[in-house]
Amino acid sequence: MTPKQQKFADEYLIDLNATRAYKVAYPNVKKEESAAVNASKLLRNTKVAKYIKEKMQKRAKRTEVTQDRVVSELAKIGFAHITDFVEIDSRNNVIIKSTDEINKEKIGAIAGIKEGQNGIEVKLNDKVKALELLGRHLGMFTDKVQLDGPAVVQILDDIPKGDRDG
Repeated sequence: MTPKQQKFADEYLIDLNATRAYKVAYPNVKKEESAAVNASKLLRNTKVAKYIKEKMQKRAKRTEVTQDRVVSELAKIGFAHITDFVEIDSRNNVIIKSTDEINKEKIGAIAGIKEGQNGIEVKLNDKVKALELLGRHLGMFTDKVQLDGPAVVQILDDIPKGDRDG
């Protein structure tokens, strides 16, 4: 791997923005489109891809941030219910549960607790977004169709000669 390719890979690992990383590693490239195209090519380079993968695995090990942990946290948010945190008594009063009463696995779903005009407010993280991300992880939602295998394009020219001259 060349020093510039390594610079690209190291920059890419910062924020996973390939275009930005390419422009840092190759400062003479000014056009956004050129940087994007060339960055995409570099990400497919076997040496660069291997280097990035190894660095990401080391980082995951060091930080203990893994796909499983991310999915687990999203699941906490996505499958949390308001009744995990509050209850309504017989007089329709909302009673916030003590943190001792809340399952420790559920606490990750809480975005914040604050004193508001009407008492204590409990705000949960975005359930819909968490479920969307989980669905994408599971392949339930696709924004694009990916086709694998060889593609054959056949052009048929069956316009009669007399119709071509218009």
